[in-house]
This record gives sequence, structure tokens and C-alpha cells, in this order.
Amino acid sequence: MTRERRALGIAGEDLATTWYEQQGYEVLARNWRCRQGELDLVVRRGDVVVFCEVKSRSSLLFGSPFEAVTFDKRRRLRALATAWLRHAGIRSEEIRFDVAGVLDGSVEVIEAAF
Repeated sequence: MTRERRALGIAGEDLATTWYEQQGYEVLARNWRCRQGELDLVVRRGDVVVFCEVKSRSSLLFGSPFEAVTFDKRRRLRALATAWLRHAGIRSEEIRFDVAGVLDGSVEVIEAAF
């Protein structure tokens, strides 16, 4: 991954984190990694734990940020969420999967995207 792409990704994750904090969510994890992959952002508000995949783009040349969350990516995120919940020792919480799309410094969050 190029330095520019990584910087774009970090900036997008920062914007998504700020968006969630402004909505009253507590950040539980950022860039949590295990053998199976990485979760961009895990937040909680009340009894709801949200796993958010953040996709940042500098243009729409390769499609919208939301188009990058494919069926295979969603399946991987579900498995990662299960691993994170086990790791964190959280059991009976309600969970949700969101996707945050970042384009030109603006963030849009689709709640319960899948």
C-alpha cells in the first residue's frame, strides 16, 4: 500500500471516529487485528455494538466507497466481529454492521448496511 493511500485511509478512519463520537458512541477499538484480518472501527452506544468498515476514496473513478464492501468482505467482517466479541468478552449485546464512506473529506455512514 502506498503512503498516500494509507494516509487517506487514516484520515477517513479519523473522520468516521469523530462522526460516531458526535453521535454519542464510545470507541471500543480501532484497527483491531487478528489472524483473520482487521476491523476498522468498533463503537458502542447503550447496548448496541457497531462494527464499522471505513472506505475512503479520493474520487469516484473506481466507484463509490460503498461499492468496495463486497459479499466476501461482509462475510469476513462477520467472522472478525465474532472473534472480537470473543476476545473482548462481550456476549449479549446487540450488534450492527455499518459502512462509512469518506469522499473529499466528507463522511457518510450507512447504519445497518448489512
